[in-house]
Amino acid sequence: MMRILHLDENHPILAEQLAVLGFENIVDTQSSKEVIAQDIAQYHGLVIRSRFPIDKPFLQKAKKLRFIARVGSGLENIDVNAAATMNIAVLAAPEGNSPSVGEHALGMLLSLLNKLPQGNKEVRTGKWQREANRGEELGGKTIGIIGYGHTGKQFARKLAGFDVQVLCHDILNNVGDVYAEQVPLKKIYDQADVVSIHLPLNEITQQYVDHEFIGNMKKSFWLINTARGNQVVIEHLVNGIKANKVNGACLDVLDIETAAFDLNIEQSDDWQFLTASNRVILSPHVAGWTIQSHLRLSEVILSKIKQLMDESHFLS
Repeated sequence: MMRILHLDENHPILAEQLAVLGFENIVDTQSSKEVIAQDIAQYHGLVIRSRFPIDKPFLQKAKKLRFIARVGSGLENIDVNAAATMNIAVLAAPEGNSPSVGEHALGMLLSLLNKLPQGNKEVRTGKWQREANRGEELGGKTIGIIGYGHTGKQFARKLAGFDVQVLCHDILNNVGDVYAEQVPLKKIYDQADVVSIHLPLNEITQQYVDHEFIGNMKKSFWLINTARGNQVVIEHLVNGIKANKVNGACLDVLDIETAAFDLNIEQSDDWQFLTASNRVILSPHVAGWTIQSHLRLSEVILSKIKQLMDESHFLS
């Protein structure tokens, strides 16, 4: 019987259905990476979210491993090149949580434009300040989506009823659709009122939004980041807000997150500014973290493991 090691807790349907397919499921959500590495040679499959990086030395000990299934979208915590040389399939499930990310990005944007967190806080303390809480309409604005994969496309779909122009930029050609016009990055610089980041994390996209990016924007703009925290240089963002080059920011991810997406708070001036500013909305990396996506992520991974079985990957 083939054995699968689950390093994180996921929706129970995943282990239940893998058992139906004939796999033995072992769950270990507590042991250190070093302890796991000592036993990894006995497993044929590995299911993980973001508990620790899966690097080449770890994979070299996984003599029987046939697949790594990441119950999430990004693969930056897995050495995919090393896995490929060892004939280990690497699976992810961006289809599973992209609808949630699209909704969350839109929700954050509408909340910021309409000053909902500020107004909510004030009313709860007995303040009733209508003029100070006058908002901005989304309608009529130009939205620039950078990275037009699963989450970028879902965000564009959610924007369809808001009377906005949606532009998208991607390194791949011909990914635009009825929801967004694919354009060179310069057109987003020139026209966008809102920029939403939906990029995978790699060497090219780290610190993507920096002082140069902000300086290239022709208009003052609102920024949304639901991708990865270190794609936005927080010091440069704070400076942009202070200089009114950035109207405000919706940040579901931060550059002070750990590899496991926990918060490693550094009491810096920039952090103090973000937490105090009414022009910033923060959420704890939950854009793709809904009740529905919890199930859907596991369903997508399950379907991809079934596909590997159909392709006789486990016989190689």
